[in-house]
Amino acid sequence: MTVFIANLPDRAVIEIKGDDTLPFLQDLVTANVEGLRPGDAVHSALLTPQGKILFDFFILAIDSGVLVDCAAQSTPSLVQRLTMYRLRRALSIEPVDDLAVAAAWGGADLPAVDDGHVFRDPRNEQLGSRLIAPHAVIASIASQPPEAYLDHRYRLGIGDAAEIGSSELFPHEACYDQFASVDFSKGCYVGQEVVSRMQHRGTARSRLVPVDGSSALPAAGAKVIADDKQVGTLLGAHGSNGLALIRLDRAAKAAQAGKALSVDGQPITMHKPAWARWPDAAGSAGGND
Repeated sequence: MTVFIANLPDRAVIEIKGDDTLPFLQDLVTANVEGLRPGDAVHSALLTPQGKILFDFFILAIDSGVLVDCAAQSTPSLVQRLTMYRLRRALSIEPVDDLAVAAAWGGADLPAVDDGHVFRDPRNEQLGSRLIAPHAVIASIASQPPEAYLDHRYRLGIGDAAEIGSSELFPHEACYDQFASVDFSKGCYVGQEVVSRMQHRGTARSRLVPVDGSSALPAAGAKVIADDKQVGTLLGAHGSNGLALIRLDRAAKAAQAGKALSVDGQPITMHKPAWARWPDAAGSAGGND
């Protein structure tokens, strides 16, 4: 089976080094990083005190500490925020400008990666693997444009920094509770109280879900309408595929009344991903749509 590899120029790498690296991150991020060994990776987030996603990223354990695969545009802000939380810990937190990030999916066999790291995307096995290596190495093995991975990710219904933004969504809205991106049994971290309350009360009414139309969808920010009322917002689109933040109860009510969802007048279809475990608005769990 052919493996597809796409360079991801919108991603960057930060290295955190020092003996206190994992304890430092354990007190900050949503995932459990306490037992990571070199080669292990998690997807996680740093939240605002109000419980919204400030930064999302992958943490890959290496011998000297960790590599953080994050959104390139947020790298300076993330370094600044981590440095602020570092206090007197003996850590170094630096961007690594000579490393690039790629995604590989569609096949089991990956090419050898010189001077790099390969790890499975911990969110969903269909997303494949991620590669961190020098820019020249990534460029030499990339076979697909970044948009190919974007389309693949949209079809699976999984959001990334581009759709999630900063200080906009709660982890449950971004479906982090469906992956291992949030550990609900670990100790305190920034924003933990709000996230735990949403988990225990089951108050996540909005979810990031895949949508598709019969033609190209409009740009992010367009309103999702049902029966002349807004039920969500389109957060990203590539061709006829997109991701939208939808109030599931309102969308279900519209469906029961025979009212279609639309964006800029174009009918769209909302799908429940196969990996989703949340009950739909009618009370059933699992499956598509």
